[in-house]
Formats: sequence, C-alpha cells, structure tokens
Amino acid sequence: RNLKIVADVPIAECMGKDWALIALPGGMPGAEHLKNSAELQELLTAQRTADKLYAAVCASPAVALAPNGHLEGRTATCYPAPQFREVLKQSSDDVVVLDGNLITSQGPGTSLRFALKCVEALYGKEKCDELAGQLLVPLP
Repeated sequence: RNLKIVADVPIAECMGKDWALIALPGGMPGAEHLKNSAELQELLTAQRTADKLYAAVCASPAVALAPNGHLEGRTATCYPAPQFREVLKQSSDDVVVLDGNLITSQGPGTSLRFALKCVEALYGKEKCDELAGQLLVPLP
C-alpha cells in the first residue's frame, strides 16, 4: 500500500521502560518484521510475564505473536484467512477478543472496536462507552 509510518523513537530507546500497553498493527509484510524484531519480542515477553497489556490486530496475532509463544494458553482472533487462522491453537470468530492481558482483533474493519477495547482495558468501561458514543461506534 506504500504507506510509510515513522516511529517517534527507535525501538532500542524503548527497551527497559515501563509500558501500559504494547499494541501491534497488522498487515503484511509488516507483521513479519514485527515477528523478526528481537527487541520487540523482548518487550512483549516482559509485558506478558508482568501481566501487562499487549495487543495485536489483523495478521500480527498469527504472524508476530504465535510463533514467539505469546499466545500460549490464550484464545485469540486474527485476520480470517486460513493461513493465519490455522496458526492459532485457540481461535475465536469474535471480532475482538480479550483474554487476560491480551487483546486481539481481526483487521482494518474491526480496528475501531480493537482500539476501544484497548481504551476499556486501560481506562474502564465508562470511558470506553463515552468515547464510542462520541465516535458513533455501536458496541455490542
């Protein structure tokens, strides 16, 4: 899609810091790059083992999280293509899944619901509902 996103800081500057949430975008080949980033995987391991929030959308749950052990014992969702879904040991057809400190979602069309679930996990249901109303996003 030729979309270039530039980070505020290099990932090396993120190491050893405290994060309320680490969220991975989706898409290919970006999810492959996330999978192969040793620094990101170290951050995700620290986040997961500290029982802090981490999240991924689209291809990233299957491509960047699963192969690195970040979905072990967790139910997750991802982009509903067979090559991604078959990677998930415990998969759900829900558009957004919260399992413990892990949030996953299916893709571009579910990204607002994904973002709102992240808001709910960080700030509570009341703030999530308020923001959803302002955005005109119906929640189940």
